[in-house]
Amino acid sequence: MAAVQGNHQRGRRASLSTIRLGILLFTSFLFGLAVCSAFFLWRLYNNDPLLSGSHQPHYHVASAKAGFTKSQTALQPPSSTSSSSPTSILEGLKILVTIASFDFMQLPHLEEVLDGIRDLCYAGSKVDIVIYTTVVYPVAFIDMFNDRMRCNNPSPNAGLTTTMMLKPNHVRLHLVDYHRTLFYDRIDQYDVFIYTEDDIRISPTTVAAYLHETNRVESIVGSQHATDFNVGIVRYEYDFPENVVITDKTRHATENVTRVYWEHLGKPIFEKAVDKVEDEALSPYYMSMHLHHQGMYLATASLLKAWKDRKNCKFDEIRDRPSNPKKPSQPTEGTQRVWMSSQMLYGGRHCGVKQLLPVENFGQLTVLHLPNKNYRRVGKQGRIGGSDNAPKNEFSDGTEVFQRSHPLLLKALELHVEMKKEFPNLQKSNIGEGGQYTGVRVVDTDVKKHHFHNDHKAAFEKRLNAYKDYVSRGGYLIESDMDLDVEGWTMEA
Repeated sequence: MAAVQGNHQRGRRASLSTIRLGILLFTSFLFGLAVCSAFFLWRLYNNDPLLSGSHQPHYHVASAKAGFTKSQTALQPPSSTSSSSPTSILEGLKILVTIASFDFMQLPHLEEVLDGIRDLCYAGSKVDIVIYTTVVYPVAFIDMFNDRMRCNNPSPNAGLTTTMMLKPNHVRLHLVDYHRTLFYDRIDQYDVFIYTEDDIRISPTTVAAYLHETNRVESIVGSQHATDFNVGIVRYEYDFPENVVITDKTRHATENVTRVYWEHLGKPIFEKAVDKVEDEALSPYYMSMHLHHQGMYLATASLLKAWKDRKNCKFDEIRDRPSNPKKPSQPTEGTQRVWMSSQMLYGGRHCGVKQLLPVENFGQLTVLHLPNKNYRRVGKQGRIGGSDNAPKNEFSDGTEVFQRSHPLLLKALELHVEMKKEFPNLQKSNIGEGGQYTGVRVVDTDVKKHHFHNDHKAAFEKRLNAYKDYVSRGGYLIESDMDLDVEGWTMEA
């Protein structure tokens, strides 16, 4: 009997040992799974330029060939890890900026837009720029962009990346759609999200004023009610005389030129151009424009999340602009770009978010429309303020002959190429720690090259291959890159 009891006890002990071993093995499995998951997420994070948390420089792109490393004498960011409170509303802010820029037609304006956004990095922010485009820039131009967009702010909280996302040119007006999916995919990685067309000058003041007023609105009405509003912007141009080209002889013609808000007409102003805000708590401080088209918008992560679930809004869902049911090609509330930048958000039949503009700081939320041409449309047939008897708005018919500027003028790309020829020793400017290329990133994963015409396909592939070679050798120009027509390089695409 005693032997039977002993065997029983030994069996119980063995069973308990087996259970403990099973628990231990299962726990080890879960721990290993967690470690592997963390490792793969870390790899994803550090190989994605839009999720990168690097600071100086703030890039994570394809590695250059071995041997390309920063010189030991290069300037390095300070090693301080001070956690003192920020000195600016923009310091340490994570900003995602998306720009729709179809081709080279608005390149002069895009250059100005990028200059303004770069200044956000110098103001202390960590900025990722994504340019949606259908064209490939020549390597020489990308190299010039790299020099311009390099942010040498030593703060560990500041940084800048630029990515060109190539899209097929058949998307046409729907190029403006892509940013919305990116915003919601990265909703937890950024503090502020900016979408803009490629001809609107945004500055650090624009973003700082937006944040200041957004915080102020929330403090007045509370966080929940604040999602019913968004701080807007107003575009302006300068009303230069329409019949005069400004030269030394006519420079006095600018004496009475001023900023004009060409989209907002009608008098009395506070009946036809500007609306008062109905909310009693906000009405002493804010107003809105009767026409709320902006060509861009800013939003915080919390606002984007709220608009996703807002009744009749579904801001995260890309859809076509409203159109005439009997004639779908005819929009009823503006084009696709108007829809995606403004009408979906502010339209009363859609999201119904109320645009707010601060009375005291209004000028800080006005932005220059760089083409400076739309004010000339006002009062013309089919345009704002125009009647059937008004002068016709003239459009290009392709027969125009434009007088080029003097050939002696030194062009930016021309000077850039000559500088690189004269200083061939400067080959490590676009290499970061670890030998990584840190410049403009070009992504072509969404482009199906077999859809191109043969001539366009050849030019596309030539430039793309030249870019890949440029990255692999460390981001510096060689002779073949600098052999381009600085007068007509856009025509080569």
